Amino acid sequence: MKTHKPHRWGTIDTPFATFAAWVDGDGRLLRFNLSAAGAASVDASAIHDERAIAEVRRQVEEYCAGTRWAFDLELAATGTAFQHAVWDALLEIPYGETRSYGEIARAIGQPQAARGVGAANGANPIGLIVPCHRVIGADGSLTGYGGGLPLKRALLAHEATHRPAELRRTASLL
Repeated sequence: MKTHKPHRWGTIDTPFATFAAWVDGDGRLLRFNLSAAGAASVDASAIHDERAIAEVRRQVEEYCAGTRWAFDLELAATGTAFQHAVWDALLEIPYGETRSYGEIARAIGQPQAARGVGAANGANPIGLIVPCHRVIGADGSLTGYGGGLPLKRALLAHEATHRPAELRRTASLL
């Protein structure tokens, strides 16, 4: 009989905002978002344990320092099959690049589902790590973001500034 290990959570201060991370009993990342959401609203039984999110913190700090361009964390977000397809497509957007909702819809084989992609993007429980901030409007405009457009703009600017030279494109998207 497998015993249930309680979820754990902690906060990570960054130059952009304070984020909170929730991991399951095996250390898989369940949720990563602005800490204003509050621990109880995500999982009232979760235990506050800063050590449990040490690896998440280390990788986020490297991202903020401009030395990490992809996260290497085991993820365990819950969602529908469609949401998981969208979130998997978000993980394929290279650091410092953007894609439109329509491009994501085409990438998952559902070219008419741009609005559904927007909804799945908005439901992403692992923001930043699953880079929903890299999704923009078809006309190149910055569109909704759970952390607000100023945060989205700051994250995209950070990535544009810290993108390794060998990955840079000649045209800037910002």
